[in-house]
Amino acid sequence: MLKHEDLVTKPEYWLETIQNEIFSQVTAYLKDNKITQSQFAEQLGVSKGYVSQVMKGEFNYTLKKLIELSLAIGKAPVIGFKPLPEIVQTKNDDISSPEIPPLNQVAEASENYKGIGK
Repeated sequence: MLKHEDLVTKPEYWLETIQNEIFSQVTAYLKDNKITQSQFAEQLGVSKGYVSQVMKGEFNYTLKKLIELSLAIGKAPVIGFKPLPEIVQTKNDDISSPEIPPLNQVAEASENYKGIGK
């Protein structure tokens, strides 16, 4: 079994973490709006197979697709970066602890954007 400090240095760990969060967010959206994956695909203008791939984690997201999916479910993706030593030094395996915001944190669409030039 990998140690925590070894795990968080693997790109695969972060990809899977983000894929799991997207799955959770889309699943909640489908449930809250009482729509099927097929209906969601229609709403996005993509194939049912595409949505199926997203839900199975078999899709390697481009940044543009991540943004499109987030906006389609009424959320804004918020990506934060922490120095790796801070992540490695966490005492438990909970990367989403309050002290360390996850890379895949998703903000409600109503939050104010604090981007460049703001």
